[in-house]
Amino acid sequence: MHYAGIKYSDIANGTGVRTCLFVSGCRRHCKACFNAKTWDFHFGEEFTEEVADTIIESLRPSWIEGLTVLGGEPMEPENQRELVDFFERVRREFPTKSIWCYTGDTFEEISEGGFHHTEVTDRILACLDVLVDGMFIQELYDITLRFRGSSNQRLIDVPKTRAAGHVVLWEDEKIYSTHSMD
Repeated sequence: MHYAGIKYSDIANGTGVRTCLFVSGCRRHCKACFNAKTWDFHFGEEFTEEVADTIIESLRPSWIEGLTVLGGEPMEPENQRELVDFFERVRREFPTKSIWCYTGDTFEEISEGGFHHTEVTDRILACLDVLVDGMFIQELYDITLRFRGSSNQRLIDVPKTRAAGHVVLWEDEKIYSTHSMD
């Protein structure tokens, strides 16, 4: 697997200060994609054990809230197979830090029976706190949305969803969800 970049101390792709890994490879090719160069599975650098170790070290400070993985497309089958051990390592080493993942797939498409469900998908989902799902759709672009680009995209609370057996949306802190100080 290749990755396009890593952002340390990012505040745009999930709550708090995070480390963000941008993987390469995506077959969706959303119109007006903000990261079209990552469509190529060979774009960027190879994701090695040394790169994983560097990301792990970046997560150690107490002020880092967690990890976000986006792309490209983390849920492309070949990327899932490369990421699963990394997700499990992060969860094991940092059980109180949050893990977010962005995908153009819907939750249903990566659930059992979905076209991007693989032999490792459930292991990945077991590591995630929030899944931001759905393709970016330019016609539904809304700059007022927090942590997503278009109104069709959902922020899914993965542990609650897995426990309930149906999609449960992630709830933002009230001050941010209303954009007011009330």
